[in-house]
Amino acid sequence: MLIQLAITGLLVALLPLTIVWVSGDEDKFRKLALVTAFLAFDLILFGGFTRLSDSGLGCPDWPGCYGQANPFQADVHIAAAQASMPTGPVTVVKAWIEMLHRYFAMAIGVLITSLAIIAWRRWWQTPRDARAALTVAPAYPTFLLVYVCLVGAFGALTVTQKLQPIFVTGHLLLALGLFASLSWLAARHSAHAPVSRAALDLRTPGLVVAGLLVIQLALGGWVSTNYAALACTEFPLCHGALVPPMDFQHGFTLWRQLGMTGDGAYLPFDALTAIHWVHRSFAFVVAAAVLWLAHKALHIQGLRKTARWLMIAIGLQFATGMLTIFLKWPLGLALAHNGGAALLVLLLTMLNYKARLPGKPVPTASANTRMSTP
Repeated sequence: MLIQLAITGLLVALLPLTIVWVSGDEDKFRKLALVTAFLAFDLILFGGFTRLSDSGLGCPDWPGCYGQANPFQADVHIAAAQASMPTGPVTVVKAWIEMLHRYFAMAIGVLITSLAIIAWRRWWQTPRDARAALTVAPAYPTFLLVYVCLVGAFGALTVTQKLQPIFVTGHLLLALGLFASLSWLAARHSAHAPVSRAALDLRTPGLVVAGLLVIQLALGGWVSTNYAALACTEFPLCHGALVPPMDFQHGFTLWRQLGMTGDGAYLPFDALTAIHWVHRSFAFVVAAAVLWLAHKALHIQGLRKTARWLMIAIGLQFATGMLTIFLKWPLGLALAHNGGAALLVLLLTMLNYKARLPGKPVPTASANTRMSTP
């Protein structure tokens, strides 16, 4: 089974690797980093679809499906589970959604492994006294290789621990962190327009706003993994009040099973209300901080485009969040909200990266080509 899964991951990765290899871009490392970051974004969206379509336990074991490499081979077990519970967590469709998500994740692992191999190959082929000038240093891709294994480990815990919220939320945060790290890697090996030295003043504010976004992402993941999106169906009120009755103690007990309190009782509705209300309320703080940072960046050469996109993204994120409430959590809008969160991660990552460009040598196409062309 493990060999079959490995072959499947390699086959899925073969398409993007081929696209990179035959592309006209002579800087293959940069191209591969960009493609991998783009596919990581897609994987986050597909992971959201897996979670929101209730397919997280479509195959209730890991890494295979009932001990098999694909749902075709496990059709007897899947059919039996579906027959006993037609609307349960295991159906043919949900099994395929879950396994496609795993295949996609394995392909990302293959691509990151390729980045690390290329970087180490260039490192060893470069004379020792010239290594300091390398644009493709091996440390960062190696870090990403370890990181993606950690993301995979949390993905395994998500299944084996039966969607325990702390593991599902952790898996989401780690996946977003991987996307941000891949985007940073791609930015490091790309040429950029000149950035004013005034951007240096945004280094600390940029990190603070990014930290606030991480908190909000964790709160949003906690809402999703606890199925608390419809705990409040009004806006700006919740159950007819600005501050409704809430149970913070049970709502924010981290170590507990899905739908249960830490003591094993059923989770009260007031706990779901608390989860939803905190995420909703903190959204105003994050939106204000992002808009303030974007407003500052609008006046700095080299950051204006990123600042405009940040303003657009935070507006769309706020709109999809409210519409999700008013329209009773339709799948398409929920996925758009999930994608908007990833877009905010990308934009804040790029702003933080560009705020550190002044005074640093900017990679050129020729330099990257020398170090990255196979």
